Amino acid sequence: MLIDEFLPRYDVVERHAITVRATPARTFAAITTTDFADGPVVRFLFWLRKLPAALVRGRDGLRALKTPNAVPLTIATIERSGFRFLAQRVPEELVLGVEGQFWLLSGGRCTPSAEAFISVGPAPGMARAIWNFHVQPLDGERCTLTTETRVLCADAAARRPFLLYWALIRPGSGLIRHAMLRAIKRSAEHQDVSLTFPESQ
Repeated sequence: MLIDEFLPRYDVVERHAITVRATPARTFAAITTTDFADGPVVRFLFWLRKLPAALVRGRDGLRALKTPNAVPLTIATIERSGFRFLAQRVPEELVLGVEGQFWLLSGGRCTPSAEAFISVGPAPGMARAIWNFHVQPLDGERCTLTTETRVLCADAAARRPFLLYWALIRPGSGLIRHAMLRAIKRSAEHQDVSLTFPESQ
């Protein structure tokens, strides 16, 4: 898979999968167009994750913080929040990445270029996260949709606080991933989905 090219070794990994009654092409297109947070729980969890950074910025940060229902949560808005689009293989896999000190209120993000994700490891004191969606055909009208998150810490100074942070946020992260897969499944199975795929960046 493409994710192996960007992060073949890692400290933690989380995987979730769902069966979709749609072709791989429709399912892949749904990944790029679906509003993942089409339920109040996921919207609230994402809003809650943004709240500490907004508090650090003070009044300006709180003014800029949108309400849970204000902005659709798509691949495009996830990119604007700090993730970098790394690669895709249509209609099989899409990969995003981010680097930072996620355990800090500010997030300490310093996401490198896609090329650096392959050629250079995470900077000292940083953690690098890679996140994919992968589509595997089962038969003509069904496929398995998987999402996987991998995180590699640069050193012990990053690993200690990250593992504590991971223990705290992992249950919520799992809920979000499950909800995203269900949203993509609904979109692929029941809605009109554009088959215009985004260009690789």
